[in-house]
Amino acid sequence: MREVSELLRQLLLRATAIPPRYAVGSVQGQVMNLLLHEVAAMPALALNAPLPREPRLARACREALEQPSLELGIDEMAERAGMSRRTFTRLFRQHTGISFVEWRQQACLLAAVVRLGQGEAVTRVASDLGYSSPSAFSGVFRKVLGETPSRYFARARA
Repeated sequence: MREVSELLRQLLLRATAIPPRYAVGSVQGQVMNLLLHEVAAMPALALNAPLPREPRLARACREALEQPSLELGIDEMAERAGMSRRTFTRLFRQHTGISFVEWRQQACLLAAVVRLGQGEAVTRVASDLGYSSPSAFSGVFRKVLGETPSRYFARARA
């Protein structure tokens, strides 16, 4: 997941009106060149829960994303995917580049960012996602995103 700047957003809007064949030295070419430079310079966000392309894994992940929770275990996910635990863990890493445990944490934090952004209380979100306490949740949030939930959203609203 990447954060899109306002400049990049405007370049993308402008690029949709540019025909596939444009002169490289034209204004359209310069817009496309700047667009490519901006995409290459985009900062990556710390959160990413990639969906695997393998159909059984993708189905299990989509189900897990409907109600993300730290309580969701590898065995349950393997069962949802119709695989053994060993096959599931091997294929999951192969198709996503991360372990299921890392993916689960990322999925929970993505859900938390959405819910907290909608004004839900940290206590409620932490509990729903399976964290042992709000402070445990805030610690993980700070470790991954670099600041506590309250500071993260205060900065986002500023």
